[in-house]
Amino acid sequence: MPRNVFGRRPKPTAPQPAPAQATHNPPAPAQSAPQTQARTAAAVAGAPEPTGPTRRQTSDGVVADMAAKIHPTVVQSLDMSKAADLSRDELAVQLQSFLDTEDSVASDLTPLDRRRVVQRLVDDIKGLGPLEPLFNDPHISDILVNGQKSVYVERRGRLEQVDIRFRDEQHLLNIAQRIAGWVGRRVDEASPMVDARLPDGSRVNIIIPPLAIDGATFSIRRFVARGISLADLAERNAFIPAMGRLLQICAKARLNILVSGGTGAGKTTFLNALSREISNTERLVTIEDSAELQLQQPHVVRLETRTKSVEGTGEVTIRDLLVNALRMRPDRIIVGEVRGGEANEMLQAMNTGHPGSMCTIHANNPRDALMRLENMLMQTSGDIPLTAMRRQIVSAVDLVVQLARLRSGHRCVTSITDVVGMEGDIVTTEEMWRRLPGEEHTFENTGRQPSWMASVDAAGLRAELLEILQMGNARNVEAAA
Repeated sequence: MPRNVFGRRPKPTAPQPAPAQATHNPPAPAQSAPQTQARTAAAVAGAPEPTGPTRRQTSDGVVADMAAKIHPTVVQSLDMSKAADLSRDELAVQLQSFLDTEDSVASDLTPLDRRRVVQRLVDDIKGLGPLEPLFNDPHISDILVNGQKSVYVERRGRLEQVDIRFRDEQHLLNIAQRIAGWVGRRVDEASPMVDARLPDGSRVNIIIPPLAIDGATFSIRRFVARGISLADLAERNAFIPAMGRLLQICAKARLNILVSGGTGAGKTTFLNALSREISNTERLVTIEDSAELQLQQPHVVRLETRTKSVEGTGEVTIRDLLVNALRMRPDRIIVGEVRGGEANEMLQAMNTGHPGSMCTIHANNPRDALMRLENMLMQTSGDIPLTAMRRQIVSAVDLVVQLARLRSGHRCVTSITDVVGMEGDIVTTEEMWRRLPGEEHTFENTGRQPSWMASVDAAGLRAELLEILQMGNARNVEAAA
């Protein structure tokens, strides 16, 4: 049995009734508790029980107030060195016993509300306090805390405000510091910003006062543990099945693919799905700021960047990892996001014996994605002629897949674009599939053969590709169920 963690229980200031009397004949709340506590108990026990949303709202408020009132007493009495060794369930059992003997107000709550008070206290001690229920909701993809009184979540692609209560600014700051502590980082006035990955793979960004004027602010991008395939995305109307078959061919033919899209467009999810089409016989190296890719192949090397220490040393960038990855004999290199000087090394890898490599980039359309690559190259290789830079991009990138999040919150592929080549000093591209405007999930196929047919021939997939391209020269609508 776990040892008791309440080793520093404060002495009562008033005489206590005998144990037998306290156990079998508890005094009335109005006689044993302060008048304010009696009123709280009467509101819970004596008033008519409301039903439906009103009952739940009332109960939530009582539970939150009670947990806030009891919390200082619990913290004062708690031996944290012992509590750290207990599981959440074991701590809950001891908290229940502690409240039964030490807090007469809590004993006047209904059994359900007493359990909810204990759960809130466990969340405060072992978890993320009032944010803990949000982490247990599988439909929430983002948690956005904008100070003490403003919490939003993204649920099924839509932002909505939730009724989350923090006791005070210090409570919110403690939660932020606990999140940073989980990843071996600290957040305080000397280091007011943290960007890191949580143990479950979720991404978190924290910024606190004095930089955040309205109080500690943090955003958490939830990690989706369940693997997802191209077929799953097609069922969700991200694209039609024919486009999914085309993407499968592109992955098997070892084309170099650039996945483009805005923030929250689903680039990492799409890259996860696309990577499932890679053969199990290949050696893969993934490079990310926060490890989110879930490759299913048996031979995968995962690399992750490291930020500067408090002393300003020890930083390892994506560019550093890319240079090292080239010496690791990879068949393909998959970069979570290209955003700077590492673009040069990524394009060189695609051009020098690592076909089938993939990466993501922030851009609003395929042309902007190629322009961003060009700008990144100019930052690190300003002495190279512009035409030479563009030829390097054309030689490296075979396909650009553009993703977007619509106003409705729906995430989908809006374009699959072939990088054809150069005409003079201009990069030429040609859309193979495009999504037509509107919410009907309608896609148009140009039917033209791509510039990388030689790679498809080498993989023995020409007949299948031609069948897909012939599905509709002008307009092909294949509505998913």
